Amino acid sequence: MSTLHRSKQSPDRPVRKGLHPRNLHNGGYDFPALIKSHPALAPYVKPNAHGDLSIDFADPLAVKTLNAALLNRYYHIANWDIPEGALCPPIPGRADYIHHMADLLGIEPGAEQPNIKLLDIGTGANGIYPLLACQIYGWQCVGSDINTPSIENVAGIIAHNPILKDRFTLRTQPDKNHIFEGVIQAGEFFDVSVCNPPFHASLDEALKGNQLKRNNLARSRGEQRAKTESAMLNFGGLGAELWCKGGEQLFLKKLIRESHTYSTQCRWFTSLVSKADNVKPAKKLIRKLGAVDVREIEMKQGNKMTRVLAWTYL
Repeated sequence: MSTLHRSKQSPDRPVRKGLHPRNLHNGGYDFPALIKSHPALAPYVKPNAHGDLSIDFADPLAVKTLNAALLNRYYHIANWDIPEGALCPPIPGRADYIHHMADLLGIEPGAEQPNIKLLDIGTGANGIYPLLACQIYGWQCVGSDINTPSIENVAGIIAHNPILKDRFTLRTQPDKNHIFEGVIQAGEFFDVSVCNPPFHASLDEALKGNQLKRNNLARSRGEQRAKTESAMLNFGGLGAELWCKGGEQLFLKKLIRESHTYSTQCRWFTSLVSKADNVKPAKKLIRKLGAVDVREIEMKQGNKMTRVLAWTYL
């Protein structure tokens, strides 16, 4: 397992309420340290309206460069990159998911567990959950995706980081109608599966949601930001990360139903649930299928609240 940076809490960097106690980003972003380890970030860092160093979070390139800097400095992952329009995950929140999975598995803080196996359903072009799980806890990880270019991009990241070669493997899901079938192999056992389901029900809904987010970011800075059509259209290329027919609700239903078929091959099935209204019907279906334990794990980053649903048949 990598020796990760344990950043000291600076008095002028307030603790982020809600992040997991072991999350390295509890103290916010140390921009001078990030720039030192990843100089490409420097052009994007400027004082905000409060005089604090920050980036323009409505600028996709700035956010992507911040992610590369965070992964470089804190998790020793070099040359992380994603194609234009691909989902760019917030590192602190994604690290939180992995820390909560360690708690779910009863892993002691600081203990290396190379025998733990994690399956990431829909790893996307960013491969973020396996990357973090490999580097924080030394787990063995499998990332699956239906999108071949996404798999190829993550393969490139692994190629640039030899330490990941024996820890992180990739599998293409050949059938859009299945989630675990075609990915989990006969006789194989995973300790935990993670998933960030497509949030939207259509490309149009995804585009509108993206524009709303960009407008909100602009308003929070007191700026007027014009609608950028080219940035919107970029989302179409990697649609499986952002939307699927039926949206999150239908995807969760499919995920839960198929988990029952593989009930003896995974100790804990888990998924992020972005929409609170989807939790109750998901829990009802899980219990109907005979799960012996169902848990809802709340996660908070800033003002955003999300949750992980976890269930086991074992």
